[in-house]
Amino acid sequence: MKKKSNILSRRDFVKLSSTGLMAMPVLTTANPFNLATSSNDDITVHLFSKHLQFLDYNEMSRIASEIGFDGLDLTVRPKGHVLPENVSIDLPKAVAAMKKYGLSPKLMTTNVLDAENAVQKNVLETASKLGFTHYRTGWLAYPEERSIAESQELYGKQLKQLEELNSKLALIGCYQNHAGNHVGAPIWDLEPILSLTNNEFIGSQYDIRHAVVEGGGSWELGLRLIKPFIKSIVIKDFKWGMLNGKWELIDTPLGEGMVDFPHYFSLLKKYKINVPVSLHLEYELGGAEHGAKTISIDKEIVYKQMKRDLEWLRKTWRNA
Repeated sequence: MKKKSNILSRRDFVKLSSTGLMAMPVLTTANPFNLATSSNDDITVHLFSKHLQFLDYNEMSRIASEIGFDGLDLTVRPKGHVLPENVSIDLPKAVAAMKKYGLSPKLMTTNVLDAENAVQKNVLETASKLGFTHYRTGWLAYPEERSIAESQELYGKQLKQLEELNSKLALIGCYQNHAGNHVGAPIWDLEPILSLTNNEFIGSQYDIRHAVVEGGGSWELGLRLIKPFIKSIVIKDFKWGMLNGKWELIDTPLGEGMVDFPHYFSLLKKYKINVPVSLHLEYELGGAEHGAKTISIDKEIVYKQMKRDLEWLRKTWRNA
């Protein structure tokens, strides 16, 4: 049986907002959309639906529920489970399937970045009506013709504009730190951008795998810096390895890579970072790791790995 959520209803949230009781910035320790963890309880985990894109909405939901996930982080983006241009028709179908199997339709991964884009705005409006509370935004880049400082100021204003739309829809947008030449990859450059927002309906989707890739031994400092802005987190692991004579990133099952999860989880508990959790499986799974519509291995192998990572995650969280 699924645990009942103790988050505010959408009606209560809007009522409190209108009376000014929620005018203070929503930090991670006082988040009305808190879905995930407490220091002593089990962790609530949503499966990134990219890894089940070889299944339809009903089978995806059934399998995720049987494995033991609490919800799905649904891909609502180009090449995702739900295409943005079809969101009005297909997102209700996906949500109905999820609810049928007791899954919580709270998280989604999108390419949303522009509050004035009609298709992206419809994605958010439709998700809001269906009960979603958090979504991952698209990624930003630093163009060569503009200084990084100038881009940070511009992107801060852009995210603040998106935050204003989110506030009307009771949604929280989360920008993921992703390794490489992306905005936010070093973590340190993301804080000045988010500082230009109200830190209420926009924030960080903190990805520990990418933080360790870019930060090495200093990832803990980056976590300290960004923690007031964290609105959701991603869980996955990796290691460095030699492939074809070159050092490459190799994604691994949880606990087989370089991320110090016991220490990381202890810090999340220490900082009282209680936000939605999305589990990713980016290592070799016959194409399921990349969101393939057709996979090259027995699907039961994929399900077994999902269950293995989920159980490892919950056990490690409890012991941290």
